[in-house]
Amino acid sequence: MGRLDGKVALISGAAKGMGESHARAFVDEGACVVVTDVLDDRGAALAEELGEAAVYQHLDVGDEAEWVAAVEKARSAFGLLNVLVNNAGILRVGTVEHTSLDTYLEAFRVNQLGCFLGMRSAVSALRDAGGGSIVNISSESGMVGKGGLFAYSATKWAVRGMTKSAARDLGRYGIRVNSVHPGGVLTDFVRAPELAAVDPASVYAHQPIARPARRREITPLIVYLASDESSYATGSEFVIDGGMISGNDIGIDE
Repeated sequence: MGRLDGKVALISGAAKGMGESHARAFVDEGACVVVTDVLDDRGAALAEELGEAAVYQHLDVGDEAEWVAAVEKARSAFGLLNVLVNNAGILRVGTVEHTSLDTYLEAFRVNQLGCFLGMRSAVSALRDAGGGSIVNISSESGMVGKGGLFAYSATKWAVRGMTKSAARDLGRYGIRVNSVHPGGVLTDFVRAPELAAVDPASVYAHQPIARPARRREITPLIVYLASDESSYATGSEFVIDGGMISGNDIGIDE
């Protein structure tokens, strides 16, 4: 038996990176998955590879109508929806002084508005299914302030707050809502052109686990939160960051 047998999940930003890893693991654990993204060729190819347990749906997470269509795709293809993973996100680099309004709104539209629209659009289907799980992917940058990542950090903090509020609102329907806060993960995200001048070694050197995560180290947590194993977890923050935000050392080397 799989840990997600009988579940139907919708995953945003699932054509590559962490979303792809989550989609593959969900199918391996017995779920049916609606793979959604704006990268149509990659998303469709992934769904085809995953077989009858997956379908692809184009989804711009900042477009409410496309969210409605994606939820309907889950219902029409698999009969219901039990799990929403708000995974889509973008990185924008800049201090508060050097973040333009356009740049801030780009981050807001995907990271914050997309999460809100996903939750709101999925509630009816999740309620009809008798409850379910919403997993919002935030970041360790949603737990601490990050210099040089003003827009990104602001929107990821918003995901954290929306998660807690939604958990309060939706618990009566048997819908759990939790946020996940990864540190750096070895995907195209950490290889973005905006970070070309950043020395990766300096970013992770202070961590107890002094390296970025592999996708397979994050995905099991998402599976857990989607499964009935986490039935008593809601409104919570799950930090998985190699100890990045655990604290500071004072330089004593014993």
